[in-house]
Amino acid sequence: MNSPVTEAELQAWVDGRLAPERRGAVDAHLLLHPADAARLQAYRDHDAALRALYQPVLEQPLPPAMTARVTPPAHRHGWPGWLVPGSGSVHGSGSGPAWPPALRLAAMLALTVAAGGAGWLLRGAAGDGALGGNASLAALPRRAALAHVVYTPEIRHPVEVGADQQAHLVAWLSKRLGAPLKPPQLASLGYALEGGRLLPGQSGPVAQFMYRDGAGARLTLYVSTEQTHNQETGFRFAQEGQVGVFYWIDGRFGYALSGNLDKAALATLASAVYAQLEPAL
Repeated sequence: MNSPVTEAELQAWVDGRLAPERRGAVDAHLLLHPADAARLQAYRDHDAALRALYQPVLEQPLPPAMTARVTPPAHRHGWPGWLVPGSGSVHGSGSGPAWPPALRLAAMLALTVAAGGAGWLLRGAAGDGALGGNASLAALPRRAALAHVVYTPEIRHPVEVGADQQAHLVAWLSKRLGAPLKPPQLASLGYALEGGRLLPGQSGPVAQFMYRDGAGARLTLYVSTEQTHNQETGFRFAQEGQVGVFYWIDGRFGYALSGNLDKAALATLASAVYAQLEPAL
C-alpha cells in the first residue's frame, strides 16, 4: 500500500525532482485533491513567469567587477575549484567546470537587484539625464513587474483584502503608506477592482491594487511613496519579460501599471488611471 503523499513530495513535483516511483501516488493525490492541484499549478506558473522575466539577464555573462567580488583569492584553501580564479567562468567557458545552475541563477538575480540600485546610480553619475540619476525611478517598473508575475497567477489568494471591503482596503493601505490612496475605477474599460495587498518596497511599504477583466486577465497598479527626490515625470514604458509596464512619478508618488497586454492597450488603461489619480493628488 502506498504511503501518504507528503508536502515535501508535492514541492518536489513542482520542482521536477519527484522520485519516479512516487509519481503515480502524487498524480492520484492531485486528482483527488483539486485544491492542492490548483496550488501547485500556481507555483509552477510563478516559476515560469519569473524565468520569463529574468531569462534575458540569466543568459548574460557576469561583468568583470561582479566576478571579482564573488571570486575568492586563489591562495584560500577549501573553496570549490569552480570558484577559484582561472578555473572556469560563470557560464561554462574556460578550463574548469561551469558554475552550478542554482548558484548562477542566484548570482544573476543578485545582479538584477543590484542593477535596480547601485548599478543605476552609477549610470546616473555617468550622465544618464533621462533618469535623472535616481535609482528608485529606474527600479520602479522592475519591482512592479516582479510583483505582477508573482501574484497575478494566484487562484485562491491573489489579494490580501478584496474589493468587497474596499473602504477597509483603502484605509489600511493609506495608513501603512502614510498617504491617502485612491484606487482608480476601470470598469468602463472592462476591468473590475479585485482587491489589493501590502508589499515591501526599497525603503518602506508599497501598495498593489489588482484588477481583473471578464476573461480573467489581470492588471496590477503598484503605488510607492518612496520618490522623495524626483520631480514629476511623464509616462515611461518598460518591457520586463512578457510584462509591459507604464510608470510615472507624481510628487512623492510613484505609479506603475503592469499587464500582459500590447503597448497601445496598456497605454489606454494607464491614461485612464492617471486621469483619475492626478486630480486627487
